[in-house]
Parts: sequence; C-alpha cells; structure tokens
Amino acid sequence: MLIKNASIEGGISLKQKSNSKSSKNASQPLYLSLDESLDHIRTSLGNSSDLVIRTLTINKISAAVLFMDGLVDKSTVQNFILEALMLEIPTKRQNSHHLYSSIKEASLPIGEMAEVEDYKKLFEKLLAGETILLIDKQAKALSASTKGWRDRGVQETTSESVIRGPKEAFTETLRTNTALLRRKIRDTSLRVEGKVIGKKTHTDIAVIYLEGLAESEVIDDVNRRLDQIDIDAVLESGYIEEFIQDAQYSPFPTVYNSEKPDAIAGGILEGRVAILIDGTPNVLLVPALFVNFMQSSEDYYQRADIGTLVRLLRLFCFSIALFMPSLYIAFTTFHHEMIPAPLLISLAAQREGVPFPAFVEAMMMELTFEILREAGVRLPKPVGSAVSIVGALVLGQSAVQAGLVSPAMVIIVSITAISSFVFPSYNMAISVRILRFPLMILAATFGLYGIILGMIALVFHLCSLKSFGKSYMSPFAPFIPKDQKDVLVRFPHWGLLSRPSSMTQKDQKRTDSTSKER
Repeated sequence: MLIKNASIEGGISLKQKSNSKSSKNASQPLYLSLDESLDHIRTSLGNSSDLVIRTLTINKISAAVLFMDGLVDKSTVQNFILEALMLEIPTKRQNSHHLYSSIKEASLPIGEMAEVEDYKKLFEKLLAGETILLIDKQAKALSASTKGWRDRGVQETTSESVIRGPKEAFTETLRTNTALLRRKIRDTSLRVEGKVIGKKTHTDIAVIYLEGLAESEVIDDVNRRLDQIDIDAVLESGYIEEFIQDAQYSPFPTVYNSEKPDAIAGGILEGRVAILIDGTPNVLLVPALFVNFMQSSEDYYQRADIGTLVRLLRLFCFSIALFMPSLYIAFTTFHHEMIPAPLLISLAAQREGVPFPAFVEAMMMELTFEILREAGVRLPKPVGSAVSIVGALVLGQSAVQAGLVSPAMVIIVSITAISSFVFPSYNMAISVRILRFPLMILAATFGLYGIILGMIALVFHLCSLKSFGKSYMSPFAPFIPKDQKDVLVRFPHWGLLSRPSSMTQKDQKRTDSTSKER
C-alpha cells in the first residue's frame, strides 16, 4: 500500500522513501517528478561513481538520460540517443505526454526498446547495460538496448583441443554464444528461451533446443528445474549444474558441458537441450549419457574407421585409469601365482628395499601426482607445464633412488595418469580419479575379490542413474540394437540413417539411405 497514491500526486514522504528502499523497489511505480526519480535512483545505487546522468531540456520539458559507464556502447548513446533527442525532436510546442509518444514512436533510431513502469524493472535494465530515458511528469520511462561492454571475443578453445574441426570456442557473452549456435543451426525451429536467475546477480540464462525434435517432457523438466532455483548469485554454469543434476552424490556427471559450439550443436541436433549462462564459456547439455563423455566432436570429422579406433582406445584407457593401480596392488599383495615367474622375480627384486606395502606405496605416488597436477594447473603458464613434468621426473627418480617406491610402481602410476588425460570430458576424468582410490582400498583389503566387488557395485550404480528421465547407460542398458552404430563404433555418415532413439523418438530420420548412391 506504500506509495501508489503518493506517487500519483507527485510527492512522497521521507519515511515512505525509506520503506520503499528497504523493499528493494519491488513493483514500485515511477515518480511523476523527474527530480524525485533521479534522487531515488542515486540513493538506491549509493551515489555510485559509474552512474552517468545527462539532464537536458526538450521543448522546455525536462528529461534525463541514464546509463552505467562501462556497460554501454558510448558511441551508440551519443549518436543515436543524445544526438537524436537534442537535434531531431520536432520544435512545435508539446506537453509531456506528446513528447514521450513522439520519442517512443519516431525519434530514437534504436532497434530494441521497451517501456519501464516500475523501479525494479528500471534497475534491471540499467544494470544490464541499457540506457534509460526519463521525462518529467511521466510515470513511464523508455529503455534502449545499448549494451557494449568489452568481451574476450571468439578465440580457440583451451580445454578441448582438436586436430581437425572448428577451433572456435564459446565466450563469456551470452548473445555471442547464441549467435555461434545460430550460425551452426540455421533452422526456424531452433528455439531460444530466456530466463533470469540470481536475486543479486540477475544472470541471464538461455535454453536452446529444436522444436519438434527435443521431447516436450525433457523441455518441461529443464524449465521446471531452472524455475525452482532460488539463489543469490550465479557466476558460472557449475552453479546451475549442481541444482539440476539428477544424482547429487554420484561421482559420475549427469550433465554434459562443453565450450565448443560444434559439440553443443551436435547435441541439439540429436534432440538434447542446451543451457547457456551469461558470464561463462561452458555450456550445459542435457540429457547426458555415459557414452557422451567418451565421444568427441572430432570423431565425426575423421573417417569412420579412425573415429572407431579412437573411441575403442578411450574405453581401453578408461579401464587402465580406473583399475591398473588396484590390480597391481592385488597381484603383488595376494595373488603372486597369477604373475609369470620371471616378472615376479623382477618385481620382488625391485621391492626388496622398499619399506612400505604396495598399497601405501601406490597411495603415496598417486597423491604426489595429484598434487603435481593441481600445481601445474594453478601455476603461471610459462612455468606450469615445466614444473609439473620436471617435478614428476625428479620426484619419481629420487623416490626410487631413496628406496621409498619401486620402479614398477612409478611406471604404473605414470601410465595411469597418462590414460586419464585421454578422455575428452574433464568431468569424467575427475570421476575416474576419485574412484581409483576406493578401488585401491578394496584391492589392498580383499585382493581381486575386492576389485570384482567394486566393479559390481559400480555397474549397479551406473545402471541406476538417470539424466532427465533417460537411462544413463543407454544404449547398453537397456540394450538398443539400432543405436549401436554410433557408440563403440562409428558408422560412416551415410550409414547413420536415424538419430539415437535413446535420446528422442521424434523426427528419427537423419539422412536418406540413397544418399551414398553415385
């Protein structure tokens, strides 16, 4: 009930101003008085130094142009707003209402304009990089899109390098990212739905999918989960991922993320939904299956036989990175009879002076390598790679010479670490690094029986996971024969006749079976 009547009369008490400020300008209408509006805006923003207010008189009527320095394109404000207001307004006498209508309909050569009637919307527009025009004795304002902050620009991706294929990557600017996807998918059925999440940051979100291809249940589920998010700030896509993922405590990721436009476009063309967050180059893609984290967009740019070979190599490296240290511990601790005699003698000779059991030896080396890996990431680029490589070599050799670890253990840990770098998805690599330690504990406790027990539990867990209603292990469990053409092996493009039925049941036909005919 605060101030509706008082604002219509053009006056407001100091007490009412204080109450309106404490309510965070929620649905508070604009004042008729220009001076009161400007005082309220200055007070709400704490007399911020980056608030620019340009007052002017148009046909003897007071007006003001407001924008945040650094968030707008100043040349656009100067040439298309201030110049138009000061030089091109008709000179005949007008009242405030006629002047407002004239400016709105014919005077400002700006493509995107909107009316603002309350302070909540005004501050959202102002802090988003738009320019506000206020006119005295008008309880409405005009908002013109003049966003022009500096961005990083489209550059080469740093985390998903490819030999063949597009090198461009998403940026921190939402509109640049949506444009990159529009360039890839020039179809009228591509839908871009906007949302705002974050009570303090008011972060712009875009949900992108192909209408008629993405399942409506998945789209509704995505929108429902996003609408339920109630948080002060969203600074990166990881905030959104934690709120919408299915298995909150699973080590396996159920939301795919990438900074490559071609990878996200490929997912959209399979019927999935992309979620873009302003301020981060990492785009989320749902639903996400286990096989998606073992595939790379480059698999489709190479020949089918090369893509198949690389995929099989990744799965082999997944097994090595997950099980190799635990198998070494099990064999050397419990199952000597399974090791060939010459190799067993060699391993025994190497371990003769090592004071620790194989489990402690493996844990020491794995933890040391994890520390080196994190140090290499955090250090400056010129010295980061050198420190991680030299540190691993020097520490490994020194540990062997000191008799703390055996040479075989250094080899095992090195192969395991190298195999974990083969995965295209960093999220899946982290999951393997986490699961490696419980498997090592099981191997040190129960030997091969412990590893088998861990494998059974892992398979049960993977088969129980879902991502937005889709089985995580599909098309393996449940087994879908026709989807096997693009999982372990990749058929040639002329053989990929249909989209994965595990992802969408709509518009299954992807190519014509006669397209290969010469």
